[in-house]
Parts: sequence; structure tokens; C-alpha cells
Amino acid sequence: MVSAPLHPYTKALVAAVPIPRVDQDRGPLPIRGNVPDARNPPSGCRFHDRCPIAVKRCSDEVPVLREVAPGHRAACHLV
Repeated sequence: MVSAPLHPYTKALVAAVPIPRVDQDRGPLPIRGNVPDARNPPSGCRFHDRCPIAVKRCSDEVPVLREVAPGHRAACHLV
């Protein structure tokens, strides 16, 4: 759900959408770090090295897509 994102990467993508008002500043984009190499992706969650809430499990284990609320799924260990 774009209106109520749960995964940190989805939250960051939604926050990066431009604001149509030029007099409003949102500040820096919330995604830090570099885009991973698609030929050699990181282990675990593909976003863990740029995620502000990542824990060790995120780098070790790929999260499973699961329903976290009715009709709302996320692949995140921390949601």
C-alpha cells in the first residue's frame, strides 16, 4: 500500500516523490549508500546495506514476503 508503506525501502521511495510546490522542501532523500550491483547482489535483504533500521539478520537471511495486515504484504524481518 503506497498510502501506508511498511517496508523501509518503500517508505524511502514514497518520500522521494517530488512535491509539486516549489516553496516546500522535504530535505535530503532518505536513501543513503549506493545501488547494489544487480549481477552480484548483497546477501540477505537486498536493501539491508542502505536500510536505516537493519539488524544482523537482515544481512544473513532473505526476508519472506508475508501478509502483515489484511491485504498488505511486505518482505521485511522488522515489519
